[in-house]
Amino acid sequence: MEQKKAYKYRVYPTNEQKQILARTFGCARFVSNWALRCKTDAFYQEQKRLYYKDLSEMLTALKKQGEYVWLNDVSSVPLQQALRHLDKAFVNFFEGRAAYPRFKHKRQKQAATYTSNAFTWRDGQLTLAKMKEPLSIVWSRPLPKDAVPSSVTVSKDSTDRYFVSILVEENIAQLPVTPKTVGADLGLKSYVILSTGETIGNPRFFHTDEKKLAKAQRRHAKKKKGSKNKEKARLKVAKIHARIADRRRDFQHKLSIRLIRENQTICVESLAVKNMVKNQSLSKAISDVGWSEFVSQLEYKATWYGRTLVKIDKWYPSSKRCFDCGHILDSLALEVRHWTCPKCGVHHDRDLNASKNIHAAGLTVREACGEAVRPGAVKTKPGTSQRSRKPRS
Repeated sequence: MEQKKAYKYRVYPTNEQKQILARTFGCARFVSNWALRCKTDAFYQEQKRLYYKDLSEMLTALKKQGEYVWLNDVSSVPLQQALRHLDKAFVNFFEGRAAYPRFKHKRQKQAATYTSNAFTWRDGQLTLAKMKEPLSIVWSRPLPKDAVPSSVTVSKDSTDRYFVSILVEENIAQLPVTPKTVGADLGLKSYVILSTGETIGNPRFFHTDEKKLAKAQRRHAKKKKGSKNKEKARLKVAKIHARIADRRRDFQHKLSIRLIRENQTICVESLAVKNMVKNQSLSKAISDVGWSEFVSQLEYKATWYGRTLVKIDKWYPSSKRCFDCGHILDSLALEVRHWTCPKCGVHHDRDLNASKNIHAAGLTVREACGEAVRPGAVKTKPGTSQRSRKPRS
């Protein structure tokens, strides 16, 4: 089955290429912010909605004005793509998948997207528009044979590292069907507790480097604003943040692909992370664990490899329900990690009991939706929406 898949590589541009990319990043950021301001003002002041076609025409007129002629110094394709990305951001906002789009800043991640008419792909070398030489790419893994990139995105993170993401159409082979199914309970003390009894510990990447990060942030705060030492201190802080994020992402990718390879159906609980982080005592730990990203990886990898991900409704009492007899407790405090069922007398480990209940409920949802479900499907509790769920009244 043909799927769009992006391959990300580290890039080491020359000084000349860095200048071209810096101008492109700046222009794309300006166009995105300008378009966001135009759309917002048009809606609140004139009750008018602007779409991609309207903004594209306005951008053409803007580039002809004397004070904005510098927009013509870079390829027009990344600027048009910035408008398309903003249009997609508004679609996600109106459909409840994301917050209202925000303005981009220079210190954040910078990116520019080039479509096929703005780069040259020849003999495994990538040359972007306005550049004379191909980019120096570290091929950490090979692209699929005879792959033709449909678009490439060049980005620079806060630590001044450059990356290129190459989007290709790939025929991803489905994994062999296996009878194994598993339920996964996401936690803080342990990252994942499987219904098989296996417990995967929480690496706590942020907690490991928290003291080092705090020290670097204090040094950064004491530097003179605008000085070179201030910039050096900022870079040190950014590198610690990047190290934490890289290690967490690597851990999540390895764990998610392992679960996908070993099991035909993976059952997880839908967690309202945005509401959970409002707990001041646990907000830091919840943000560190990265549940949303992990479930997101399970979703798209299940689609790629022909697996089924079942999401259980967040209000399902997986922890309070006895797996053996079905009795549901009236309440169960968070600090209680073991409890005994008052009806059947079975002693439960809270997390293991929850994972078994999630597994059983997930299989029930799968049966209710039909045994021959589409490979890669993401199932939720019948009657609930996968995109957004509001608390029940």
